[in-house]
Amino acid sequence: MCPGCWSIVAPLTDPDGTLRCPTPECATAVVPCQNYVVEAVCNQYVAADAAPPQKLCQFCSLTAVIPDLSVNQNRQRWRDLEAAKRRVLYTLVKIGYPITPGDSGVVLSFAFKADGPEKVHTGHANGRITINLREADAVEREKARVHFGEPQRTLVGHFRHELGHYIWDRLVAGRDIAQFRERFGDERSPSYADALARHHRQGPPANWASGYVSAYATMHPWEDFAETFGAYLDMVSVLHTAQRFELVSRDERSFDQWLREYQRIGLIANEWNRDMGLLDLVPEVFTSVVSEKIRYVDSLRGDEPLGA
Repeated sequence: MCPGCWSIVAPLTDPDGTLRCPTPECATAVVPCQNYVVEAVCNQYVAADAAPPQKLCQFCSLTAVIPDLSVNQNRQRWRDLEAAKRRVLYTLVKIGYPITPGDSGVVLSFAFKADGPEKVHTGHANGRITINLREADAVEREKARVHFGEPQRTLVGHFRHELGHYIWDRLVAGRDIAQFRERFGDERSPSYADALARHHRQGPPANWASGYVSAYATMHPWEDFAETFGAYLDMVSVLHTAQRFELVSRDERSFDQWLREYQRIGLIANEWNRDMGLLDLVPEVFTSVVSEKIRYVDSLRGDEPLGA
């Protein structure tokens, strides 16, 4: 991907050997990300005039901890994690959410770690998103998906959920907390620990689908926000792809139109998946309560057009 125009391109080679974006309006001189040159785990380019410490692309530079590459299969698992991370971050930036440091003090970074003497928990804390390397093992991930009853337990799904926690810290905490509590509840009561214990003990309420995108979202307002944020990114990504393949028009649309179009595409895709014996692409039920939560998530992003 070109860092100048954010397009997937095959660079041209100038007579002097310089690689250049082929898009005339861009024509940025580029070099491959160092994680491609050295590790073969990235497919992005970096502006050629970037200083040497910046030869990692924007997204690779956010990874603070990589797996132990001396362990068999870890390079492939790292490659899979980076591919999922790039896909999600591309959408995040494209529609106006921040990933660079701001005035909140929350700095985004990633750690990809395997269990050792201590178990690694996938999660988010103060901007650091940790993913257990086991999630990049398709067999282990499927076992966990079935055990926990999570229809969308994928690497992309993990990144979208955990980035929801990061966005809460970045754009909601201390800034928009009243609006958040009006829709998701008071995150202070019960405490997260008490809510987690109750969820493990009792499970979700029987009628959870009337107000939540998933059973796990009922656990605590923070998890409700993260699950809703993930569902919102699902919607945007699916509709952007549908636009590229001209399955839906590129006309400017309101949020309500986007939501209706996603539900329509979701019904069609679900039937296609069922034709093939696969899981539903869109398992959520978009009640009026859920729709208002998704609308709130949309309100937090910048001014980039949703359909860009």
